[in-house]
Amino acid sequence: MRNLVLHAIYLEALFLTKQVPNPNEPKWRTTLNVSMPLNLSYIPIGLACGVLLHAAGFNTLLTGLVSIFIFSGGAQFMIASMLTINAPLVSIVLMLFFLELRYALLGSSLSRYLTKTSERFKLIFAVSMNDENYAVNYLKFATDKKWTPREALMVEHYSLLFWTVSNLVGSLIGSALKIDLTVVHFALTALFLYMIIMQVKNRLTILISVVAALLAVFFLVLTKSTLGLVIATLISSFIGFALEHYLKTKRPSSRLLYKIRSRSSKDEDEDVVEESGEN
Repeated sequence: MRNLVLHAIYLEALFLTKQVPNPNEPKWRTTLNVSMPLNLSYIPIGLACGVLLHAAGFNTLLTGLVSIFIFSGGAQFMIASMLTINAPLVSIVLMLFFLELRYALLGSSLSRYLTKTSERFKLIFAVSMNDENYAVNYLKFATDKKWTPREALMVEHYSLLFWTVSNLVGSLIGSALKIDLTVVHFALTALFLYMIIMQVKNRLTILISVVAALLAVFFLVLTKSTLGLVIATLISSFIGFALEHYLKTKRPSSRLLYKIRSRSSKDEDEDVVEESGEN
């Protein structure tokens, strides 16, 4: 679901970068216009997330705090799903750590645009970043030379505001509705299955996905806790990285590297953006 939102935001943001800004318009309004497609897309997902968190036992106050301090739909859905199956707190924290580790890579790609800012600004910028506002800001930095770090931070805060309010409203709706927790058990599974399908580009990805699934079952039985998922994730990630590096350097014509689907227009647009950023 979030990948679909990201794709829609990307296209909307690409359209917005081609518009000529009004020089007499206040900065806050111009920035709001840039982030509005993202903000609006957060409303239905944020409502669903708020309802789910309430079903997992979060009151409205805790839902608001989780929305602000975590600010990741995937992480919040995971928290709700794992709490409904009474997963240990240690397992939840470890899963959150590895799930959110990608932000280290996303943040590093924006660091070159923040070189003239203070350490305090970078800290605030880092804790306010997520996948979608990263996509909008990266696109703006790459295509608009007048785009500033302060405007990028405003995009993050606008999206955080809409996401948090949507979560709070969803929590209030959840308090008025009776949610069948059986449905919650499948939320995380459905989310990550979709994420896997959207990332499948070659046969190697399918192979590592199967290896990860087998390792997850093995370690879940061995450890008898969700900690087995963390162990399986680490091992399968290492196997995938090592195997991909070996094939690309030693056997670039391997069938495992064959693409199983053609490049999408989004992939082509990203290449254009990267080239413009390098120029």
